[in-house]
Amino acid sequence: MIQDNCYLLGYIVRTHGTAGNVVIYLDVDYPDDYEDLETVYVEIKGELVPYFIEDINLQKQSNAIVTFEDVDTIVKAQALVGSSLYLPLEELSELGDDEFYYHEIKGFKVVDKTLGELGIVREVYSLNGQDLIAMDYQGSEVLIPTANDIVIKADKEAKSLLVNLPEGLLEVYLDNSSESIPDDAD
Repeated sequence: MIQDNCYLLGYIVRTHGTAGNVVIYLDVDYPDDYEDLETVYVEIKGELVPYFIEDINLQKQSNAIVTFEDVDTIVKAQALVGSSLYLPLEELSELGDDEFYYHEIKGFKVVDKTLGELGIVREVYSLNGQDLIAMDYQGSEVLIPTANDIVIKADKEAKSLLVNLPEGLLEVYLDNSSESIPDDAD
């Protein structure tokens, strides 16, 4: 299995107890959809290695306590901490025409209703409950909130993302003229 055929499910964040259990963070909108998970691919030294799940116990805040087959000591579990978890793309549910997964829009053109074509989606960040689309624009990274009134539509055929940027958003990222304090100020 290669990463191009997979999506990021989450991360192994720490060990749990001494019997080899780990705590994983599910970086998904609906963690409950994964309560019957049987297999995940763990990234180890750049390779995706299948791990079979004996038990998964969903916790609050998108965490789950997981028992992997053949991981029965804290030493084996500790070796997995920090690893990324992946699942094959074909396991994703089909979305409606106006919906999209974040991994799908990487490389899409960003087109504003007023300003026209702006740049290319480079990445999507999830920060403290706020998802942001990172776009390259005139040599700067611009972060666009994923709110429904800002991101209007993803055209998968045209590989474009129609947005309605808030007034002044681009200027915030392009204004490099910061007020400077004179050297002789005391």
